[in-house]
Amino acid sequence: MSNTTDNTSNNPEHVAIIMDGNGRWAYNHGKDRLYGHNTGVGSVREVLTAAQKHKVKFLTLYTFSTENWNRPKDEVDGLMNLFAKTIAEEIEELHENGVRIQFIGNIDLLPDFAKQALFSATEYTKNNTGITLTLALSYSSRWEILNATKRIAQEIKEGKLSEEEVDETLFSRYLTTANIPDPELIIRTSGEFRISNFLLWQIAYSEFYFTDTLWPDFKEKDFEMAINSYQNRERRFGKTSSQINQLS
Repeated sequence: MSNTTDNTSNNPEHVAIIMDGNGRWAYNHGKDRLYGHNTGVGSVREVLTAAQKHKVKFLTLYTFSTENWNRPKDEVDGLMNLFAKTIAEEIEELHENGVRIQFIGNIDLLPDFAKQALFSATEYTKNNTGITLTLALSYSSRWEILNATKRIAQEIKEGKLSEEEVDETLFSRYLTTANIPDPELIIRTSGEFRISNFLLWQIAYSEFYFTDTLWPDFKEKDFEMAINSYQNRERRFGKTSSQINQLS
């Protein structure tokens, strides 16, 4: 039986997920790592469906970090092919369901065929008004923050900005996530308790949910458990409980 509650008023608007455990899952099943990555695509489908049911407006998936480029070439090549293949196979259904696709990260590092698949999916779904699915590819939060800092510094140098104008709101506009709200909920699978260079600026006030479940085993019911956990927390943003209760 599903653990879903009927209360959608307290759902997070933006959920971000660090999808971890594909390699260990494959090892446990006597398969190679790419088999685990392929199987993990099924979990993406289930989680996207669950997020739509829970009226989540933004879902961000940590798909491939800049550190992942250091993995064996065969695995990296296989992942790039898997990205392009999955997008090609899923794009029509995603479009029919109103999903808007975008990506964040240092896309210049991707092979041309993978970049083309991403650009095509983004253009094809740009006018959709359903959930926004953001794929963090070749992504590094430190890269993102440094890139934003350099752009701001250049604009100050050129006289387009003054130092006095630079505050948190302005800085956020120079990040790759400028068009989406900060995530209220971060989920990490596979029993790890790390952020792994993911959305470091954006998660300042996020709630965290960690699970031992490996990503290929993470299904709709697991997502619902994370949502239920979030719904039972009190988000204070530096205030006291009594202050929050007075406002509610």
